[in-house]
Amino acid sequence: MRAALAHSPFLMAPMAGVSDQAYRLMAQAGGAALGYSEMVSCAGIHYGGEKTWGLVDPDPAEPDLAVQLFGSDPELFAEAAEKVQARLGERLALIDVNMACPVPKVTKKGEGSALLDSPVLAAEIVQACVEHCDVPVTVKTRRARRPDGQGSAGDQVVDLAKAVEAAGASAIGVHGRYASQFYRGESDDGPVTKIAAELSIPVIATGDALTPERCVELLGTGAAGVFVARGTYGNPWIFSDALALLRGEPVPEHTAHERIAAFKLHVRLLEATGAHLARARSLAGWYLRGLPNAASWRERAMHCSSVDEYCALADAAGPPLSTDHRVTRPRSADPRPAGRQKCREVPRSALLAGQTTERGTAATEGRPHG
Repeated sequence: MRAALAHSPFLMAPMAGVSDQAYRLMAQAGGAALGYSEMVSCAGIHYGGEKTWGLVDPDPAEPDLAVQLFGSDPELFAEAAEKVQARLGERLALIDVNMACPVPKVTKKGEGSALLDSPVLAAEIVQACVEHCDVPVTVKTRRARRPDGQGSAGDQVVDLAKAVEAAGASAIGVHGRYASQFYRGESDDGPVTKIAAELSIPVIATGDALTPERCVELLGTGAAGVFVARGTYGNPWIFSDALALLRGEPVPEHTAHERIAAFKLHVRLLEATGAHLARARSLAGWYLRGLPNAASWRERAMHCSSVDEYCALADAAGPPLSTDHRVTRPRSADPRPAGRQKCREVPRSALLAGQTTERGTAATEGRPHG
């Protein structure tokens, strides 16, 4: 796994309610080394719900997929890992265990970031997965549940990381926030650096990876890879831009026309993959941010119900084709913590050449919780 990360270290993070088939296709076309499913419940797989399997199944156009599981019962994890591998076969890249989600409805069941309190159980879960599948098993977690967790800051993730490494984990993703922070404040890279120095398995850094510059900066912690989550909002090309920056190549800035075209492609992919078009409302907010009168256009998007309506709105929101309008995100609308560099919104026009409405077909250049 370390060799694969050395070649392309920027990964699309699993995001509940976001990283569906269309989103993964866009990210992989934009250069993501690997796409992750939304969080998938081991209990849901046990009971065989079709809605759960809908989160697992890749689109025919996806070359591979990392599936993230959550739960707290090692036996259910073993069953889920086995069933997921049987269903996806060679297209399953790895199984990831969520030990990061801070949402109360998850943690109150002892799942997600609550596993930071139970490194022994966390290790049993990893071992159960390792013994019941033939793909790498990884973990995604946070620095600790809260600032007062088990002594000095970061101690919880150290204990958990060493336990899951001994249990057979192939890599671990570390988010530099406490679970109690959710996404408030800035992510602290210190725990990531500490884990990267103490473990022999690859560490994947995550936390405020919102710009290409920040993605490259995170590799300076000693991490072998970087998870990009919110940085993909309206900007699936952040992966190839970060890779270009890492290689010393120029990172281009692109026009609003390319952003509009990317949004239209993403909406078409939602339809082509059978996703609910209501998801395009969030996409409109992300892709149209920084355009003139963006707030008004986002409000209008709330009333769209078809691909044609979303595309017509996007065309109306964009500048005239005779102009070369470049999008800048207003500081007041910038979701990044103070002190982080502002994000370049950098679509690639070559990506857009492959747009289609047919199911399973994405752009051809590159490959587009907790």
